[in-house]
Amino acid sequence: MTNIAIRPLRADGPLPLLVTPADGQTPDLIEALPAIRAAADTHLHAAGGLLLRGFGLGGADAFRSFAAGFGHDLLTYEFGSTPRTQITQGVYTSTEYPPHQHIPLHNEQAYARDWPMKIWFYCELAAPEGGETPIADSRAIHRAMPEAIRDRFAGAGLMYVRNYGNDLDVAWEQVFGTEDRAVVEAYCAGHGITCEWKPDGALRTRQICQGVATHPVTGEALWFNQAHLFHVSNLEPEVRATLLELVDEPDLPRNVYYGDGSPIPDADLATVREVLDAHTITFPWESGDVVMLDNMLTAHARTPFRGPRKVVVAMAEAGGQASGHPA
Repeated sequence: MTNIAIRPLRADGPLPLLVTPADGQTPDLIEALPAIRAAADTHLHAAGGLLLRGFGLGGADAFRSFAAGFGHDLLTYEFGSTPRTQITQGVYTSTEYPPHQHIPLHNEQAYARDWPMKIWFYCELAAPEGGETPIADSRAIHRAMPEAIRDRFAGAGLMYVRNYGNDLDVAWEQVFGTEDRAVVEAYCAGHGITCEWKPDGALRTRQICQGVATHPVTGEALWFNQAHLFHVSNLEPEVRATLLELVDEPDLPRNVYYGDGSPIPDADLATVREVLDAHTITFPWESGDVVMLDNMLTAHARTPFRGPRKVVVAMAEAGGQASGHPA
């Protein structure tokens, strides 16, 4: 078995743990899988994430085999909120937003009742400038959140409202992977999503989800939602004003309310973003790096970048409602 070395990447905390070959060689990551799997079993829940550096990995197919080697089938990107392209079975591009845009911290699919427990990022090509994938500890964020906001999110839950397509957001055909309305309706019925076909043929969905969650293994309370991403306050003021001139608030591409339908004040989301910013951990990618995260324990983001960049993603191990352990 390949020998590995494990140490914190940063002096001020265990996230992420840096895993490297112990002998200075560059072994294939697949060959090192047994040692890395043992390291993940021992350390992932405590640290929240591993940075695997100094190993060889031959592209997306090898990455798929590596991620699947942890014992769970790779998940498809169902009910997605951002544009992605499938590269090979179970492997997707990272979110296809323009390079100049910042993608804030979030736990993957925390806007839904089902989510992956594990997520891997493979940096095939690091951008020459920017393009990091910052991470943050969801436990620490929960502890740092002002009690009044934390309690309201926990008690009321969140209602995510989405309007698809119309050149304003991802089309429902892409989100649900079908052009058949009956398939969409069946998916929604099975996932606690209210769906409504509007007179113009567009689709609106509503789903009430968790604001905080409890990790099924560690039992720890976590900040686990995407309110700060879906809320209308996430838009630049000019974009927000323009959209509200084009459509009424219920028809915005996406928005979020408390679970009872009452509005979330902009000021509360500003505070949430301040806490997230204060807990952000940023480190540069090196081409060939792989990051493995417990998706509930650790949030991730993306910084703007210049030049070519290729980071691909795989997800596994259904959590939430799908696992039988809802938040």
